[in-house]
Amino acid sequence: MTEISRYLVFPEGDTQELFRPLQINEVVDINGNPVFPPLPTHKMILYRVTKIVNREERRETTSLYYLEQLSLPELMEMAGL
Repeated sequence: MTEISRYLVFPEGDTQELFRPLQINEVVDINGNPVFPPLPTHKMILYRVTKIVNREERRETTSLYYLEQLSLPELMEMAGL
């Protein structure tokens, strides 16, 4: 049986385990939960998935989801401001 591990990779290089797959350009919060417009406020820390790297070794697959932080203009647009 193959074990699947998933990790968020933040811009600073920190990692956090994730329990569901993500897609390129998906917007997520700091815990990896998907976020959809309209946002309740523009004062949030959100990230976009920019790259996915899959590493396969014996009986283990590791997926790394690289993130970039959204800018203030992007957050304001998602909040409808």
